[in-house]
Amino acid sequence: MAAATIDMPRVDGRVSPAKAVESKDAFAMLAEAPGNGHANFRLFQTVPSALAALRANKGRSILTTLGIIIGVAAVIAIVALGEGASASVSSQLAGLGTNLLTIQPGSTRSGGASTGAGTGTTLKAADADAIAQNIPGLNGVSPVVSGNAQVIYGSQNWSTRVQGVTPPYLTINDWKIGQGSAFTDQDNTNANNVAVIGQTVATNLFPGGESPIGKLIRIRNVPFTVVGVLASKGSSGFQDQDDTIMIPFRTGQVRLFGSSNINQIVVQVADATQITNVTNQLTTLLRQSHQLTSQADDFTIRNNTDIISRVSSVSDTMTMLLGGVAAVSLVVGGIGIMNIMLVSVTERTREIGIRLAIGAQPRDVLSQFLVEAVVLSLLGGIVGILIGSGVAVMLPVVAGWTTVLPWNAIALSFGVSAAIGMFFGIYPARKASQLDPIVALRYE
Repeated sequence: MAAATIDMPRVDGRVSPAKAVESKDAFAMLAEAPGNGHANFRLFQTVPSALAALRANKGRSILTTLGIIIGVAAVIAIVALGEGASASVSSQLAGLGTNLLTIQPGSTRSGGASTGAGTGTTLKAADADAIAQNIPGLNGVSPVVSGNAQVIYGSQNWSTRVQGVTPPYLTINDWKIGQGSAFTDQDNTNANNVAVIGQTVATNLFPGGESPIGKLIRIRNVPFTVVGVLASKGSSGFQDQDDTIMIPFRTGQVRLFGSSNINQIVVQVADATQITNVTNQLTTLLRQSHQLTSQADDFTIRNNTDIISRVSSVSDTMTMLLGGVAAVSLVVGGIGIMNIMLVSVTERTREIGIRLAIGAQPRDVLSQFLVEAVVLSLLGGIVGILIGSGVAVMLPVVAGWTTVLPWNAIALSFGVSAAIGMFFGIYPARKASQLDPIVALRYE
């Protein structure tokens, strides 16, 4: 204890902080009780002491942080996967068209039984013309007549869905032309036998890589010239969007399907905020043109934007649920930190007693053990962030899954890990600071 006899200047009966540091005497530093103006110096003493204690038990410190590491990594990886899935679904649904309203005929009844929505014959091409002429604020309107058909080219054949549409339909539904060109308004007016085929149809009718442009295919034994191939959109749910053929509306109505009724009308609203207003106007217009007074609507209007929002909401809910389950391991990790800190308090009881006996304040002991708990938790959080981010980056490469690195979840995980260390470290730290020095010095 030779160092304890060093003559040090005192300030109001206390050892001068500067001289205590210069002497490099640990007991002098612990015995120092600076006034309120030296809070930074007290923290300067506490942090190195806490880090030294953690380094002395490296194995225990690493095992203690495992719970936090696993919890943070799991939260980040799961949220990244969930947000990636949500973005992928939203992208696919957006490919169906934005600000889109789809009008379908109502149901029919046979023998008292309803056959379901879309089975009626209440929509006509005139309804689409009336909508285009009387409803303002629209980017485009297209009637649709469709049905399944067998398509033949040479020795190849394929069953697909054929849609008779007007040229604006491609723009409304965000279809791009991959090869060739789209049919024109003149083709529709003249009911020309031209067709634009999807990638799936092109692959099955022209398996050898032959260009479909200019080739003659037969749809229900009616010859059509392929003028374009649609760019691929992929699947939407259980439906392959590329498995389709589009022909001019009048061609489909007159030469292929032979019906004055249509399957649906698609309408694109220019301003998303006006969708509700446009829906009300469409309802009023169609009720008037169908001469409905007290009867129920014989048509239905579906809002595509609403469908996209609902699917995204479900995906977000699932992501939050899975993230919450993964976050439970953070609590488990916090409990692990508290247990280890309690063991540490017990093991270092004599050390605590010596510090309190030579002048250290209870708050010094409390802050040291609290700093140890927070440091353990933060180290676990940092390692967990690195592992979780690495998993999120590697998943698209290894498994082909779409992920979006969640920066908000990363920041939140770091903050939560610090909060967990603080919360679960308070009890052991308070227990250490409240030890009786005399009892602690007699502890074996």
